[in-house]
Order: sequence, then C-alpha cells, then structure tokens
Amino acid sequence: MGSKEFTKELSLDREDRLRIKIEVEKGKVIDVVVQYESKIKDKWYPIVRYDCSHGFFHRDILNKKGEKTKQVIQIQNLKDALTYAEQDIKDRWEWYKERFKKGIK
Repeated sequence: MGSKEFTKELSLDREDRLRIKIEVEKGKVIDVVVQYESKIKDKWYPIVRYDCSHGFFHRDILNKKGEKTKQVIQIQNLKDALTYAEQDIKDRWEWYKERFKKGIK
C-alpha cells in the first residue's frame, strides 16, 4: 500500500511538533515512527521517538548530545502502538521537553 508521513503541531508557537510515518501493507500497519521534535534556540531537536527499527516496538528518549535511552514497550499490534505513542507524546510533550532542556535522558 505504501507509506504516509505527516506532521502535527503541538504548541501554538509552532515550535513543538509531532512527526508521524506509517507504512501499510495489505491493509496492515507494518512499521511506525512517531517522533516529538522541538525548536530550541532556532534549532530543531528530536526529543522522543517511538519506532520498531530493531525488531520490537520501543521508545527512545534523547538528549542534546544525541545519546538515547531505549525503553521496550510491550505492544505487539502496531496500530495500537501508533495510538499509544501519539497519545503519550500529546499528553507529555512539555514534560519531555523540560527533561531534555535539563539534560536528563
């Protein structure tokens, strides 16, 4: 079927966004990437990313140096995983941003 990519704004100042990429094959979600990015001092930073690039669904929490902490998320159905990831970021993006700015992974 193909892939679809889109961006959703999280903040009114348009400096926080959610980027989503979904790959579908025969009507089934086969790959997802959900990434929260924030513009800090005129530079875009990835802060949280959900994906299944290592063969399992997980969350990467990043810091300013690009280091990441990987956390396995026990959701097998990628459609459900997509919903979970999007909702988590919508609910907690401000918290993730504060941790990032303080240098906490």
